[in-house]
Amino acid sequence: MKRTVLFVFIVLIFNAMYSQKADFKAAEKFRGDNLTSRYGDLSVNPTWIEESDLFWYSFKTSAGKNYYFVNAASRIKQLMFDSRFMASELKKLTRHPYNELDLPLAELKFEKKSTSRFTFKVDSIKFLYDMTNRKLVIKDTIRKDKKPSWASYSPDSTWITYAKNHNLYLMKTKDKDSVEIQLTTDGERYYSFAGYGNSEDTVKNKKARANVEWFKNEKKLYVIRQDERKVKDLFVIDVLAQPRPKLETYRYSMPGEEFVPQSELIIFDVASKNRVNVDLTKWKDQTIDVAWSSQEEAKKLILIRKDRPLKNLDVCSVDAETGAVSVLFSEEAWPYFNNEYSRLSVLNEGNDIIWWSEKTGWGQLYLYDSTGKLKRQITDGYFVTGRINQIDTLGRVLYFEAFGKEEGVHPYYSMKYKTFLDRPGMTLITKEPANHSLSMSKSCKYFVDTFSTVDKEPEAVLRDNNGNVIIKLEKADLTQLYQMGWKMPETIKVKAKDGVTDLYGVMYKPFNFDSTRKYPVISYVYPGPQTESVPYQFTVTGGKNIALAQLGFVVVNFGHRGGSPQRNNYYHTYGYDNLRDYALADDKYGLEQLSEKYRFIDIERVGIYGHSGGGFMSTAAILSYPDFYDVAVSSAGNHDNNIYNQWWGETHDGVSEVEKKAKQKVETKKDTLSKNLKNDTITLVKKKETEKTFKAEIAKNQDLAKNLKGHLLLVHGDIDNNVHPGNSLRVVDALVKANKRFDFMMLPGQRHGFGNATAYFDRMMWYYFSEHLLGDYRTNVELTDF
Repeated sequence: MKRTVLFVFIVLIFNAMYSQKADFKAAEKFRGDNLTSRYGDLSVNPTWIEESDLFWYSFKTSAGKNYYFVNAASRIKQLMFDSRFMASELKKLTRHPYNELDLPLAELKFEKKSTSRFTFKVDSIKFLYDMTNRKLVIKDTIRKDKKPSWASYSPDSTWITYAKNHNLYLMKTKDKDSVEIQLTTDGERYYSFAGYGNSEDTVKNKKARANVEWFKNEKKLYVIRQDERKVKDLFVIDVLAQPRPKLETYRYSMPGEEFVPQSELIIFDVASKNRVNVDLTKWKDQTIDVAWSSQEEAKKLILIRKDRPLKNLDVCSVDAETGAVSVLFSEEAWPYFNNEYSRLSVLNEGNDIIWWSEKTGWGQLYLYDSTGKLKRQITDGYFVTGRINQIDTLGRVLYFEAFGKEEGVHPYYSMKYKTFLDRPGMTLITKEPANHSLSMSKSCKYFVDTFSTVDKEPEAVLRDNNGNVIIKLEKADLTQLYQMGWKMPETIKVKAKDGVTDLYGVMYKPFNFDSTRKYPVISYVYPGPQTESVPYQFTVTGGKNIALAQLGFVVVNFGHRGGSPQRNNYYHTYGYDNLRDYALADDKYGLEQLSEKYRFIDIERVGIYGHSGGGFMSTAAILSYPDFYDVAVSSAGNHDNNIYNQWWGETHDGVSEVEKKAKQKVETKKDTLSKNLKNDTITLVKKKETEKTFKAEIAKNQDLAKNLKGHLLLVHGDIDNNVHPGNSLRVVDALVKANKRFDFMMLPGQRHGFGNATAYFDRMMWYYFSEHLLGDYRTNVELTDF
């Protein structure tokens, strides 16, 4: 009897520890869609008025939405109008009532050379309001015939360009007779002048938007045309199409394939209709990207030309009249160029070129002249310079972001700086340790900065160009969030598996957190390498993490070596040639450290999830460390990067250049020299010729299928034309052949982001983790119960 009682007692204790009820109601309460009405705006997005130091903005709090006018020079902020007054005036003019707390004003714009009169649209009516006399009038009834979607307008809207039957056409905007001028005759499907040249619609005499860019003076335009005629097809089937399922076909190049898109640059003269085909040939399967066109005269383009492995590039100047190409400067990188930040800024009609480079191992800015000669290194140090926010061309001052320069400040915070182009030194102009934004007036005298951290409420201020606060504009109103029990997440820091590299992240806990309990831990992952999906500025939802934690989990989200380009070149490219596995050891080691630091984390119950690259990583994790990870939910994962897009796989895992032997050429010719041969022909056998091609082979998840021990849920949209469903299905096939038990869900009619099935997927993920980490297998909890 005593043994029976003891056994029952142990079972009860075990069930109490490992069979906890998931709090589905709390998860639903704090799901993103249910929180949007509980807070207002989180940032100030100013609209600067022409060349002035004046701007307006709207801002919504729990008290309603207001519109403000700011004179930066005078340090004056004022309401543009009383919302109750405006609602009343609108009612008088339209006879329709409007909510004064949230007026539906659209397309608000100040009239040219006016600082008091502005127009806006409500429904189909355009209004004019004068702030000086508080007078509102109807300016116009807006016609519903908007600008056609197929039209690309020149800078001053003098011309329209478009594609038809895959060719390029030109037409004057105000031409009553709609006389169209055909510029090309060589367009065809997959070698088109249309922006979406693969569409069947462009073959039916139907106008389509052209892939056109204009020079500012409208004398010339140019096109980068893609030749995809030899690129192989890929398919998805829309099973929900009516009346019968529909096959969707598109061109899609994959890593290591012989035939990939080929880029070419063509320049057209508007007056003469002359065409210049620019010969940019240098590397096989190269890519080109135009960075700048001359502003005053249509004379020059500056572009970047890269080889296929993304290890070599040229910055080139192109004569728009002749098509002549000259290399300004070249650069070689290993293992590849940082596509997130390596870009050009061109000033002074091409006489100054600013280039971002990792040649020192840290991204820095360099100044070149119009001939490609290096004038000076603009920034220098063991930190990463990010994007240029503004350039004062008259004062020759650069305003930009940088990461990791300030001692003791989170290395992922975007801190803002200024520096002169022609002399050394850089000045910090946002001193608060936070993630900052910058929207600057055209005079470059003032800027609006919204700054926050993941655990600090957003605050918006107006600063002068030295960083001094001129006006405190707004602070986010989170009153209703706090009232419903919402709490901020916590920042965390762990070491990478090497024991020295710091990894940064965020931890989300249930809002009814009990420090005496043990909680399963779930790691939300996205490996990069182009970014780390970890929030460092304020977030209400943390993506799916806030809601997921409310079920009864500790959810963590931290970076891994090989992720963010905001660190140095070594950190960013750590995963090169190891695309499947590089982030896994860091994730496991980080979770182990967190369980040692926080006693409430139960390291015996570990989950992992992610979408796209995170879907790829989460499956790789549970298959690589089957005794550590218990549950994985992997959505839209690129599990086999050999069938994902060419750029991703070749850039981040590598591509090898190989020589391909062509067939022997056999030619038969008449013998006109020798009279002794019985036959009058001879056979000439030419040597085998070789040509360069490329090869890529990337480790894939299905090769690890035999290792599965835990619970794996694979989810994919059946018409995902980004990460093809075949990525998940190949893992499914391998798991079936390995005789493994797993779960798989195909979402009909869904693309890569799951669209209107997102909420359903979220809840299915809640069920899955709750069943396998909490032991909550309740079947009577229906979606409608939430």
